[in-house]
Amino acid sequence: MSALASQTYTPTEETEIQQWLTTSDRLKTSSVEEQSPILDTLNAHLSSRTTLLGSKPSKADVAIYETLKPVVNGWNSEQRSGEQGRPHVVRHLDFVQNSPQFGLSVSDKVQVDQDDVLFVKKPVDAKAEKERLKKEKAAAAAAAAGGEGKDASLVDRTKEKVKEKVAEAKETVAGVEGKKKEKKEKKEKAPKPQKAAPAAAPLSPSLIDLRVGHILKAVNHPDADSLYVSTIAMGDPAGEDTTEYEGQICRTVCSGLNGLIPLADMQGRKVVVVCNLKPVKMRGIKSSAMVLAASPKVKEGETDDHKGPVELVSPPEGSKAGERVFFEGWGADKPEGQLNPKKKIWETIQPGFTTTDNLEVAFNAGAVEQLGKTGFGKLVTESGGVCTVQTLKDAVVR
Repeated sequence: MSALASQTYTPTEETEIQQWLTTSDRLKTSSVEEQSPILDTLNAHLSSRTTLLGSKPSKADVAIYETLKPVVNGWNSEQRSGEQGRPHVVRHLDFVQNSPQFGLSVSDKVQVDQDDVLFVKKPVDAKAEKERLKKEKAAAAAAAAGGEGKDASLVDRTKEKVKEKVAEAKETVAGVEGKKKEKKEKKEKAPKPQKAAPAAAPLSPSLIDLRVGHILKAVNHPDADSLYVSTIAMGDPAGEDTTEYEGQICRTVCSGLNGLIPLADMQGRKVVVVCNLKPVKMRGIKSSAMVLAASPKVKEGETDDHKGPVELVSPPEGSKAGERVFFEGWGADKPEGQLNPKKKIWETIQPGFTTTDNLEVAFNAGAVEQLGKTGFGKLVTESGGVCTVQTLKDAVVR
C-alpha cells in the first residue's frame, strides 16, 4: 500500500476518513436489516465518486472493501444491478481490488460481470427537455392572455348596468337631502379581556428533557483538540436541527471528552442526553444536545482542572434511542420544549445530579436550595431500568 502511504490529507479529509472507518466497523456488527440503509447511503455517495473521498484513494476505501467483499459476493444480479440494486458499491469494490493505487494482492476477488446489467436509468435528452419546457411556458402564457381577454369583455358588457346602479344611487341621495340627520354616538367598544399568562411550571428536574441516545458515529472535531463531534439518534422527528444518517434521524452533538474518553469507546454506544438546551456553535459546528457524564467532585479549596477521570452515564441494557429518562419521585411529565437560557433552569437543577455508592445516577434534592426539599431519586428509563456509571461514587454529573 505504498501508493496510499504517499498520500496527504486535509483535516477535513482526515475527519471523513475516520467517519467511513466507523461506518465500516458498524457494517461488520450489523444485521442484514441494519445494513440496508447504510448500504443505500454508501451507494448514493459513490454514484458521483470514484473513491470515498471523491478521487483520492485512502485506507477508508480498503476498509469498506474488506468489510463488504463477503457481503457483495453473496449478492445476486438483482441486488447488484437491478432497479433497487447497489451498482455503485459493486463498481467501487471492483475498482479497489484491481487498482494499483491500493496495492492489494487479492487472490479471491469479487466476481464482477460487466455485461450483467439489469437496469439502466434512461438518459435525459437535454435538447428535448428544453423544448418541452418552452412549449409548456408558451401554452401557459397563451392561457393567461385568453383569460385576460375574457375578463375585459365581461366588463364591457356590464358597463350599462353599472351606470344604471350609479344613477339610482344618486336619486336616493337626492331624495333625502335637506333632512336633518341625527348624530349617533358611537358606542365605545369594551376592551377585550386579557388572557392570563400561563402559570410558570414549578421548578423541577422533570423540566429537563432527558432521553436515551445512540451514538452512531463520533469523530474528532476538525478545529478543536478537546472536542468530539457525535452523530446521535435520540428519537426526534425530522426538523431544523436534525440530519439523517444510516436511515435514522439524528442530532449533531459536540462534547469536551477528547482526551478523557477514548474515541473507540464513543462508537455505537448508548448514552443519556439532555435534549432541550438551546443549540450552540462550538468552533463552527452547531451542537444540539449534551451527553451526560460523571466526574469527581472538586474538593474545597481546589480548582477544577478538567483532567478527569470522566465516565459516560449508561442507560440500562436494552434501552432504545429516544426513550424518556427521568428521576424517580419527580414524575415523567412532559419537559419544556426548549429551556430558556435566561431562566437558568439547567444551571439551577444540575448541581443535584450525582451518583450513589451503588454507582447509580440520582438527583439529590437537598443540593438545590430553591426546591426546599430533600431526598434522592434514581435516574430511570420509562421501561424501569436505572442509569449507572462504572466506578465513580458521589460524583458530579453534567
